[in-house]
Amino acid sequence: MKKNIKKFLVLILFFCLILFGKQGLAEDINSLSEISAITAVTLDATTGKVLFAKNPNLKIPPASTVKLVTAMVVLDKLSLNKKVTISKTAAETPSVAPLLKEGEVYTVKDLLYLMLMKSSNQAAVALAEEVAGSEENFTFYMNRKAKELGLKNSHFTSASGLPAPGQYTTAYELSLILYHALKYPLIKEIIHTPTKIIASENGRVLVLKNTNNLLEDPEVKNYVLGGKTGFTRASKHCLVTASQVNNHLIITSVLGAPSRESLWRDSKELIKFSRLVLENKAEPLYLTTVVTSQIPMHHVSKGKIFKAKSVAKSSKKSNKFAKKTTKNRKNKKLALKKQKPSKLKTKMAKTKKKNTKITVKDSNTQKKRS
Repeated sequence: MKKNIKKFLVLILFFCLILFGKQGLAEDINSLSEISAITAVTLDATTGKVLFAKNPNLKIPPASTVKLVTAMVVLDKLSLNKKVTISKTAAETPSVAPLLKEGEVYTVKDLLYLMLMKSSNQAAVALAEEVAGSEENFTFYMNRKAKELGLKNSHFTSASGLPAPGQYTTAYELSLILYHALKYPLIKEIIHTPTKIIASENGRVLVLKNTNNLLEDPEVKNYVLGGKTGFTRASKHCLVTASQVNNHLIITSVLGAPSRESLWRDSKELIKFSRLVLENKAEPLYLTTVVTSQIPMHHVSKGKIFKAKSVAKSSKKSNKFAKKTTKNRKNKKLALKKQKPSKLKTKMAKTKKKNTKITVKDSNTQKKRS
């Protein structure tokens, strides 16, 4: 009799565990339908599978998450110990504290820490100028890097991520950007660092605290390897995060969250959900929602093809060329003024006649081709 009662109690306990376990699992999955971000992706970078997707290919301004691309280009081009002097342009760039001052000198390495940990726009511009002379020229290298990485729905027009026409990425491609950025040991180290102290060559000490709160969040800090935050009015709150879950590299990309709180919540839910999928307790989930006027479209590409501007080899050479061209034009104008009216008319008539012949020839050629 006692044995039967024990068996009965064990069965009840077993069914309760199953019931409440399923209920908890259902709650975890249902919470994903409440992801507040405009677009989000969870990528299993170990297998290449997408575990969660909400509007994964929607183009949206990347905000400061673009600094991951900036960092990769800088590391491709500059040595870490190279000293960079903060220009007037960099010093006047809108940015978060600590603010840099014109004339201060920092190493490339320290500016990378400042850019990726504190999301300093000034540091991004200073590094861009050191590589290419100007931020505009630097974007040529950014877009070339994007092409090398196989990105087809991303285009960059600023090194910092500040609002700029024609700058966009997608949640899916942002996850790929972080995946490739992790191949750079220093980037991996920086984005995993909670706090850091750097100093300028002039002796100014800066204390940096990482903007990514997930590094110290008790729910996920044991999983999180690091990431990059971002915010502008156009893109809203953004975060791309790398985590180690069940020996898999999981990358979550969240763009367009309405608040910082919802950004952390969405990211944590996606990390937790990835574990359920990896443990075969849930299936991958794909959501598509209607996006109306949440993204200011003047910041986003409308299907146009953007051509990256080539980088000028030397600003001095460009100035000399410009001066020479202007001088030649002035000399030609003076020569024309000195000519007699009759000669000038004759010359213009000949030119007109010559142009007419060329036009006829071109039209005949066009007919043959068609």
